[in-house]
Amino acid sequence: MRAAVLHESHQPLTIENVDIAKPKAREVLIRTSYAGLCHSDLHFIEGLYPCPLPMVLGHESSGIIEQVGSDVTYVKPGDHVITCLSVFCGHCSQCVTGHPNLCEDTEVKLLPGAARRLSMNGQVVHQFANLSSFGELMLVHENAVVKIRDDMPLDKASIIGCGVITGAGAVFNSAKVEVGADVAVIGCGGVGLSAVNGAALAGAGRIIAIDTLQSKLELALKCGATHTINASNVDPVEMVKELTGGGVHYSFEALGLKSTAEQSFYMLRPGGTATIIGMVPYGTKIELHGYDFLRERKIQGSSMGGNRFRVDMPRLVEFYRQGKLHLDHLISGTIRLDQINEGFAALKSAQPVRQLIDYAAG
Repeated sequence: MRAAVLHESHQPLTIENVDIAKPKAREVLIRTSYAGLCHSDLHFIEGLYPCPLPMVLGHESSGIIEQVGSDVTYVKPGDHVITCLSVFCGHCSQCVTGHPNLCEDTEVKLLPGAARRLSMNGQVVHQFANLSSFGELMLVHENAVVKIRDDMPLDKASIIGCGVITGAGAVFNSAKVEVGADVAVIGCGGVGLSAVNGAALAGAGRIIAIDTLQSKLELALKCGATHTINASNVDPVEMVKELTGGGVHYSFEALGLKSTAEQSFYMLRPGGTATIIGMVPYGTKIELHGYDFLRERKIQGSSMGGNRFRVDMPRLVEFYRQGKLHLDHLISGTIRLDQINEGFAALKSAQPVRQLIDYAAG
């Protein structure tokens, strides 16, 4: 199969022929339909997070089951699926207590470098996040997919697997936003816009979207924001406090920056909760004043929106079909696999929301 291979950080991905193994017990082979270009992939390309190389990146995708291995009971060839990096075992302490996104079973959720599913010229090519969707085929554990209805468009479905579940799930599962609460979302890319949409679905009162690009703030209004702040020329913390009379009940940071992570905490009213969704670069420390914790302000992380993806993703599909989840606004366009480097260059400009590799386009 053709795949985009990362050989060295800070270098372009190369399109190469990569060998993929046949499905073993509880594994499924997927023909990739669409794969999203996500900032998380860019972090690894830029060396901000360590990973074994060479590697096929990609983790936000949809496809159609092509083959199944022995003991697979959940899907069959022809089924339409969304992939998710939150592969789960179903029996570890995290899974059985309702946190499958934090599964601890390393025989199912393989550690980086452990998978031996991809190879090239007899050498191992490492699999990213147990998926590697920047290839025409994916070989994954059956617990890395969720089956969806055949009439759900696979381009829209693909972004549910990371950006949408990460943003909306942080609202529903991690923060548990209450009806009428004031919410602020910093960063209006795919994840942030999904958090805005999730807050609207949760019945939040004021939903304040914050970004430095006016075009993305306009998209936020379409996704349910009631107010916007262009942070390119104002202090977003002061503006949030002014709009709300003291701060928000919930804030969400969707950029992965030290400065905005700290802002998300300081725009809280007493008793408020800040949730960090973005991937802050490895080794970066977030600094806060200890005094502010005396007023019961809280800061927390969120891993893939705290998802239970075989429950959450079909629900999100239904919300889309009912017109409540706005996925069309999140897709900036499609590219071919051999245009992936140009796609990431555009992503760094912060202009696109989500670009998708369309594998049917060649």
